[in-house]
Amino acid sequence: MTTQKDHVLIFDTTLRDGEQSPGATMSHSEKLEIAELLDDMGVDIIEAGFPIASEGDFQAVTEIAKRARNAVICGLSRANFKDIDRCWEAVRHAEKPRIHTFIGTSPLHRAIPNLDKDQMAERIHDTVTHARNLCDNVQWSPMDATRTEWDYLCRVVEIAIKAGATTINIPDTVGYTAPRESADLIRRLIAEVPGANEVIFATHCHNDLGMATANALAAVEGGARQIECTINGLGERAGNTALEEVVMAMKVRGDIMPFETGIQTQKLMHISRRVSTVSGFAVQYNKAIVGKNAFAHESGIHQDGMLKNAETFEIMRPEDIGLSETNIVMGKHSGRAALRSKLKELGFDLADNQLNDVFVRFKALADRKKEVFEDDLIALMRDQETGEEYDRIKVKFLRVICGTEAPQSADLTLSIDGKDQQTTAQGDGPVDATFNAVKALFPHDARLQLYQVHAVTEGTDAQATVSVRMEEQGRIATGQAADTDTVVASAKAYVNALNRLLVRREKSDPDSDVKQVSYKDAG
Repeated sequence: MTTQKDHVLIFDTTLRDGEQSPGATMSHSEKLEIAELLDDMGVDIIEAGFPIASEGDFQAVTEIAKRARNAVICGLSRANFKDIDRCWEAVRHAEKPRIHTFIGTSPLHRAIPNLDKDQMAERIHDTVTHARNLCDNVQWSPMDATRTEWDYLCRVVEIAIKAGATTINIPDTVGYTAPRESADLIRRLIAEVPGANEVIFATHCHNDLGMATANALAAVEGGARQIECTINGLGERAGNTALEEVVMAMKVRGDIMPFETGIQTQKLMHISRRVSTVSGFAVQYNKAIVGKNAFAHESGIHQDGMLKNAETFEIMRPEDIGLSETNIVMGKHSGRAALRSKLKELGFDLADNQLNDVFVRFKALADRKKEVFEDDLIALMRDQETGEEYDRIKVKFLRVICGTEAPQSADLTLSIDGKDQQTTAQGDGPVDATFNAVKALFPHDARLQLYQVHAVTEGTDAQATVSVRMEEQGRIATGQAADTDTVVASAKAYVNALNRLLVRREKSDPDSDVKQVSYKDAG
């Protein structure tokens, strides 16, 4: 006898909480693309941003609200009328809008606005009431709920429900709780707070102790019917609950977790790759569900078991998350049709003009490599999709001279706003020399925070994917690039990050003189 499974709503906050990861800021067009993918995949609620945070955030939330076909579009607001009004102004364009307002309720967080318990309770009542007067779908969150005194948490949850909140979200803001405690907290709130059975309880977990997924699923066991999560677990500090993990956990272990979602899981791999690309945050190889090694088997015992029966060592099928069973090798003799088919299989559906451009790059890569694997194609697409708004500076030519004695030198030509500039610089190694050359041609004060190199495939002809993170006056940007030449990939990634910083500088300071760079001054 089968029983009907309870539906768990998936609330994705990749575009809001996920984007708050240092360096993960996305462009306007990238936010629209990710929102469209989330909507198409079956996400119930998309938290599109924090409208009052910036004009860019407001415009993105507004446009996403206008374009959404299925999902509820939610905006975040602090507990004040100005925030809530700005949020409503952005989300009101959606067919299904939601206002999400929050305030920190733990002793530590109450000290920030310097409110006592009664003052905060009054503010919660007034702001939730104001939000409900604007929108009939209101979510309220007591930030740092898991460190809030029990009696006070019950009090403010009851106030929010009576004021008109339709969803009560219980955030584990600093990743402090544990699974049993997470379940008990939701269970007790539903049992003890008047009116709790009339609203949906949600859970929002952070991964500071590595328990975000476990805590979110435990909360569902306790009665929560909405999980707040992000693609790839993107988020502040150690990240948020990973959407792909909770969705696949409930799908695979439906025997002990009788819950279902509306997520089309076959689209998980594609959106994971796209979020990784636009955020600049690589997915770790051993990441659950979407990591490169999640369906890889090297041990002889494991390989033998897999050949006899895949279920020996795989509890889900690769196809369930959008992976192909085979890794077809492409080469220099492959044509456009084969490339289009393979890219579509990997989740990249290209128009004719896009395909032609990628095909040229694919042929160039195939001439340098004997075999072009799926991971090579993914890296090629990542390198392709920097976007026109990030193309003010381009690498035109690079030659590095290396020897056994330092310093190394780099001859570099950059195209800066369409004008070619050339210089030679030295450094402690070829990459350092190259970065010094970029800085000589385009002076800047950005500080290099991170430099990472990953081999895309094996072999001496493997492509290298380079990630660079840069910081300038609190603005952080990440750049990525791939090439069979690691130094070339490094130069492109560095320039990509610099381009992103320039865009953010211009958006935050429209009168910045970065637009009128003096080539004479630039060396």
